[in-house]
Amino acid sequence: MRKKLGLSQDKIDEARALSKQICTPVLEFIDRHSSVTVERATLRLAGADLANEDGVPVPNLVVQQLASTPDGLEGGALRPYLTAMVKTGLTPEALNQKIADGLKLTEFSPIPDRDLELKAGQLIDRAEARIQKNRAFRKEKQAEGKNHDPLLYLIVATGNIYEDVKQATAAAEQGADVIAVIRTTAQSLLDYVPYGATTEGFGGTYATQENFRIMRAALDEVGEKLHRYIQLTNYASGLCMPEIAAMGALERLDMMLNDSMYGILFRDINMYRTFVDQKFSRMIDAWAGITINTGEDNYLTTSDAYEKAYTVLASQFLNERFAFAAGLPEHLMGLGHAFEMDPSITNGFLFELAQAQMAREIFPNHPLKYMPPTKFMSGDIFKGLAMNSLFCFVSKATGQGIHLLGMLTEAIHTPFMMDRYLAVENAQYVMNAMAGFEDEVEFKEGGIVKTRAAEVLDRTLAFLREIAQKGLFESIAQGDFADVKRPKDGGKGLEGLIAKGDHYWNPFESHLKRVLHLSDGSANEGGLQ
Repeated sequence: MRKKLGLSQDKIDEARALSKQICTPVLEFIDRHSSVTVERATLRLAGADLANEDGVPVPNLVVQQLASTPDGLEGGALRPYLTAMVKTGLTPEALNQKIADGLKLTEFSPIPDRDLELKAGQLIDRAEARIQKNRAFRKEKQAEGKNHDPLLYLIVATGNIYEDVKQATAAAEQGADVIAVIRTTAQSLLDYVPYGATTEGFGGTYATQENFRIMRAALDEVGEKLHRYIQLTNYASGLCMPEIAAMGALERLDMMLNDSMYGILFRDINMYRTFVDQKFSRMIDAWAGITINTGEDNYLTTSDAYEKAYTVLASQFLNERFAFAAGLPEHLMGLGHAFEMDPSITNGFLFELAQAQMAREIFPNHPLKYMPPTKFMSGDIFKGLAMNSLFCFVSKATGQGIHLLGMLTEAIHTPFMMDRYLAVENAQYVMNAMAGFEDEVEFKEGGIVKTRAAEVLDRTLAFLREIAQKGLFESIAQGDFADVKRPKDGGKGLEGLIAKGDHYWNPFESHLKRVLHLSDGSANEGGLQ
């Protein structure tokens, strides 16, 4: 795309250098630690599944058994699981049933490392074959049909996966390119993933592997009918971030909400636990070719979009750096931002335009995810539709990649299928009417748009310098992001953090580092293409 804002490349380069400086000590901490959900995700990749009669998932049963031993989990969870598999001669599926029935892995004596490595290699090969099959299928189907530009992204949230299927297929037929299944309220705070299909949920539907499988099959079926590939999104966030990423990778999800700080700021999950979990989850996403969606839009729900716009850009730089460190290439980084300016501000539209154009020019190869107005939606459906129309205008004018459709009934009720249809129709009308607008328009030197973009970049640079001085952990603790303070030793899930012992062994992590070209956790700008 053409650059129209005249932003200083030296300043952009300095912001990236500062981001690398800020993220380096965090990455060093991450590489020394694991967590209970990283270990459970590893077990899931190896084939651990099912739940016992009380509904406790097998990965949780394994981790709970090991946590009660003198060495705990400092050596990782996979060694005992594979030891039992080799000693019993059982398949993962048969072993899972035994564990659900009460088998204790701690009762098995150690076996030679070569036997463990052989079995690990077999399970890695099995998972690799499934992941590559998913990637090949996605690529083939995407080549067969054409979706909108930007992609039109719609949400379903009934609580019942079978009702979600009805709404999702209707949305696809109405024109949606991406379906996001909102998770049930507070699932991010559960330190386990429920098992099986679910029909009850408040404000959304449980993220489970079976629910992923059901929705993926339904979207594939409607995609065949429409001759285009419908992408599926869920939420790899919260206390089970890596496990949900693993399930999504296995069931061919296409996008996942996955932000480096969202859980810390908005769900009060411990910062150390979150950073450890997000890296492994992003490594899985990179392996599976899943596009991450980051959560910068949420900052503007707790802080002012005009005054704190620089925190959004700073977070985009940090999310980019953490994503590189996990092996994600630029084209899988759906960095987030939002159309959340107070509509009463004079020239608010121009400020929104400046912010969106700035993000597009600074991150030219990223499929930016643009979020609709929500904070100032009042229940006035006519004003809401006008706000969404302006949002669609900015999105198309600045070449955004993923466009989450706003609803005229925002702040009234969970959208009906007709509400979604009107949102799609409105977006299609606005974007078709101005298809060539981006190439026709330049911005005036010294005008509002250029001045605002340069100002936000300058404030972002100053902000990143401050963070580099005190460190990211301290910056979060002091409330520098989203006006939310989170103590370093507070928040949910800290007890699930694990310091890796000298004998720690995670062959799946080693495999991912190898295929993603990560040697020591340092930032990598390659990854799988």
